[in-house]
Amino acid sequence: MTKRRSLTTPALLSCSLFALAACEGTTSYSSFTGEAGALVAGGDFGNATMNNTLVQNGDREFVIDLAQRFAKEVPSTINFAFNSAQIDAQAAEVLRAQARWIRQFPEVRFKVFGHTDAVGSNNYNFSLGKRRANAVVNFLVSQGISRGRLQAVVSRGETQPLIVTQNRERRNRRTVTEVTGFVRDHPLVLDGKYAQIVYRDYVESATVPQTLTGIENSVASGG
Repeated sequence: MTKRRSLTTPALLSCSLFALAACEGTTSYSSFTGEAGALVAGGDFGNATMNNTLVQNGDREFVIDLAQRFAKEVPSTINFAFNSAQIDAQAAEVLRAQARWIRQFPEVRFKVFGHTDAVGSNNYNFSLGKRRANAVVNFLVSQGISRGRLQAVVSRGETQPLIVTQNRERRNRRTVTEVTGFVRDHPLVLDGKYAQIVYRDYVESATVPQTLTGIENSVASGG
């Protein structure tokens, strides 16, 4: 009669380790190492709930969200001629688009950062960057934006180039408009006022673009 050999504890451990090693290369998650729901929707299961919790706790700033949205929906940068703070026609078109966006959010404040290229002294370029920022603020004010919502208090001078060069570079001669916070005498959007902003966008999204042809307008309006 042949005796059956039982696996010893070391043998069982070896088999278990081999099995785990074989499975390890097949997926980055397992029921042992991943959180509940880790295999659902690419591993981002629960992110919406996490985001809502952060908003309710005040840990997620709407300033960051609006800043990202501003940079995505309108050009935030304009450029200047060499040694100039004059706003040309192309820059004016961009600033008018900025002004239209800014008017939608009367509770939001903005800063304008002025930059130069590396030609010239540090002191002169700092002053030139500030003049460019002030020129943008003045233009936005002319478009109906309250000066109290706009700040041209920082000039980067030549210290933050987009293109690293000691020569003339138009892309470095720029201003950048950024969301920086909320107007002090306006309630924060966290108190429910943000619903008004969402509703404004909802209504605007139903507006038929003026660039559509007559046939497209008829189709869009249900005709």
